[in-house]
Amino acid sequence: MTEPPRPPGEGNPYAANDPTSGSTPPPSSPPPPPPGGYAPPPSGGYGPPSGGYNQPPGGYPPPGGYNPPSQQYGYGPQPGGSTDDRTWILVAHFGGAAGAFLSGSVAGWIAPLVALLARGNQSPHVRAEAVKALNFQILWSIVGFIGYATWCIGIGFLITAAAWLISIIFGVIAGVKASNNEPYNYPMSVKIIK
Repeated sequence: MTEPPRPPGEGNPYAANDPTSGSTPPPSSPPPPPPGGYAPPPSGGYGPPSGGYNQPPGGYPPPGGYNPPSQQYGYGPQPGGSTDDRTWILVAHFGGAAGAFLSGSVAGWIAPLVALLARGNQSPHVRAEAVKALNFQILWSIVGFIGYATWCIGIGFLITAAAWLISIIFGVIAGVKASNNEPYNYPMSVKIIK
């Protein structure tokens, strides 16, 4: 048994879309929006837009590959030299400070000289940094030696202590700057070796 068609709005709130009501909307017109005002997307689905999603600015590495944090923040292999070069540069600066600390400022030149002889011919970057450290440490080793020679006068203690502190402090500062890939020129230095 089938029901006879009912007129729209008579006892059935959904009569406009009821196939048995006899009144159907034309197929070319879009369905009315649901209550609340949200209309479904025109594509008919809820997937991504047909053109794809736009990438948000920033947050993605540049085309061509991944940029690891070691290169973003300045540690690890750098364009200026290899890891071995960085190691020898740190040996030259921190080794000069350690040699000055252990010897009382007269042997701070040994570590920069070792770095210069070991890697200076292979890397111009290591050579430049080792020469800077070597010139500084030679000067303050000479000042420290003069302080030891004048110890009997009484002023030698102050000269030796000043040379010891200066060669350690500035050697450590240069080593920290070198570990951060920042340029550093020693103050109170003379070009003895070029």
